[in-house]
Amino acid sequence: MQKEVLIHVRGLQMMDSQGDQEPIEIVVAGQYYFRNGSHYLRYEELLDETAEPTINYIKMSEKGLEVSKKGLVNVHMVFEQGKKNMTYYSTPYGTLQMGIAATNLELMESEENLQMKADYALDMNEEHVADCYLAIQVQPRDCKDFVL
Repeated sequence: MQKEVLIHVRGLQMMDSQGDQEPIEIVVAGQYYFRNGSHYLRYEELLDETAEPTINYIKMSEKGLEVSKKGLVNVHMVFEQGKKNMTYYSTPYGTLQMGIAATNLELMESEENLQMKADYALDMNEEHVADCYLAIQVQPRDCKDFVL
């Protein structure tokens, strides 16, 4: 796959108490590279018009998924099948302790397309808050038929 890519990130949090769903979705230009059996992505995201961009790093492999954000928010989330990983989510308003327990991880690779899907349970301060879904799709930036 080429270095310059389009990255489509879709996520959904299903909140327990009210049954509310909180979807997120972005399509952004980014960079891709493959090293030591893992796929790496880097892209910038503007979380606030007045702030510096947040730099996002994603590492995908058969072993799992890692998502790091550096900027207005800072976090390093690790998704491993059947394992709960703890992290801290730092924002300008404070820091939360997060637990991520991946229940299903699926990586699909082809020459011109890369997809990673993750189902996981999310804890905040040791209390279950949501069952979540994250899907990442990567295609070359000049791809004529980018599929969402």
